[in-house]
Amino acid sequence: MTTQVLQDLGIQDALEELGIKEVNPGICTGTQWKETTGDVKSSYSPADGQLIAGIQQATRDDYNEVIETAQKAFKEWRMVPAPIRGELVRQIGIELRIYKEPLGKLVSYEMGKIYQEGLGEVQEMIDICDFAVGQSRQLYGYTMHSERARHRMYDQYHPLGIVGVVSAFNFPVAVWAWNTMLALICGDVVVWKPSSKVMLCAVAVHKIVEKVLKRNDIPEGVVNLVATGSKYLGDDMFTDKKIPLISFTGSTWIGKKVGKLVGERLGRHILELGGNNAIIVTPDADLEMALRAIVFGSVGTCGQRCTSTRRIILHESLYESVKEKLISVYKSVRIGHPLDSQTLVGPMIDKGAVDTFLQAIEKVKEQGGNILYGGEVLEGPGYESGCYVTPCIAEAENHYEIVQDETFAPLLYLIKYKDLDEAIEIHNGVPQGLSSSMFSSNMRETERFLSHEGSDCGIANINIGTSGAEIGGAFGGEKDTGGGRESGSDAWKAYMRRQTNTINYSAELPLAQGIEFNI
Repeated sequence: MTTQVLQDLGIQDALEELGIKEVNPGICTGTQWKETTGDVKSSYSPADGQLIAGIQQATRDDYNEVIETAQKAFKEWRMVPAPIRGELVRQIGIELRIYKEPLGKLVSYEMGKIYQEGLGEVQEMIDICDFAVGQSRQLYGYTMHSERARHRMYDQYHPLGIVGVVSAFNFPVAVWAWNTMLALICGDVVVWKPSSKVMLCAVAVHKIVEKVLKRNDIPEGVVNLVATGSKYLGDDMFTDKKIPLISFTGSTWIGKKVGKLVGERLGRHILELGGNNAIIVTPDADLEMALRAIVFGSVGTCGQRCTSTRRIILHESLYESVKEKLISVYKSVRIGHPLDSQTLVGPMIDKGAVDTFLQAIEKVKEQGGNILYGGEVLEGPGYESGCYVTPCIAEAENHYEIVQDETFAPLLYLIKYKDLDEAIEIHNGVPQGLSSSMFSSNMRETERFLSHEGSDCGIANINIGTSGAEIGGAFGGEKDTGGGRESGSDAWKAYMRRQTNTINYSAELPLAQGIEFNI
């Protein structure tokens, strides 16, 4: 693709506005960009295969320098009053509003999600900033009554230290913001290692944040970037005792390794891993609403969300009619360049992801499933990158090995059920437990789905789909999804250490439990 085409798409202007150069350093300590000696990694767009720019990767020595700088910064940052830390976050939110369009465009172009989703991701960053500003005045502890006279007990929360954020390609900027804005108001400092597939987005974010940090004379090392691949930085962050908390977003199999490495040093972790998300559609459902939710949940981001809809559990009385409607809608979904306003489905992240998609379809067939629609790699004008596929619908049974796994691709399984007991059993009968949904206007059905014997997921919705969580609620899941929580509600507590305090304002020294110990 020519430079002229890049200009026509507005990519060139966006890169210039964001400060992205032909080659960009992979190390930033918030207010300072460091020269590195690692190899240059080129970032190509899955939309058209075009080279966007390069990143001079950080080395292990660079990482060590960043950690040392972050440790020094923490000693100063933790003593800044939380509402003042919140003021910094408020200003970051304002700056993100200014750069929403170019950053959203870069997210779309480097990752492949459509432009509207790119803008939506930046809006998530803005929203979590707004949330965190209020939270900075609400880092509450509790006061308890003591059993001892003239004693007072309370608990409080202190900053942890360095928070290591390791993010995935599918949300190049939002997941960082979910963690970082809360960590900042809690008094922590952050070291971010982004996915090596979308490092330019991380560079752009730090270019934006740098402006705010400098205006406020924030010490170097509060917000840090280490952009590099596993060649230079493998498991180092996970085994590093200087990082008390690791927030990792990625696949279950890597997440288990992360959990083990962090656990061996008795560190803390927030694991946001795979999802095998299902929607139960009952005879009392609004089928038009359900259909819209299913399609967005299954083909949005080309099936590359951790909350993407993977399974549709349909009552047998609805099965045939919903199946035909879904196939009809899938045939009308426009697949194309993510920056085209008419596109609903962009490319997959790379050809390796396409191969995984195709292999999963073959496994469906081998294990007894039936491909109803899609599953092809698109070729011809506009699809030269080789990353475009037609979203696939398959008939399957829940016990198939391939259905039990999470295929990070637009592959949707249709499964029949006879009664609600069976539907819930099917729904919960997978290793993952992230997001779930039921479409029904029957209160008894919906309340049961949300009860102790209902969905076993961290997120359970009624009459909305599995994807598109708001930042006000805690985000995360159970079982093989890892158990971590980010974003809203009281997720801030994970970024702090709890301390219980007892104050004796009497002239005596009574012991708890009535113990007598006289010297």
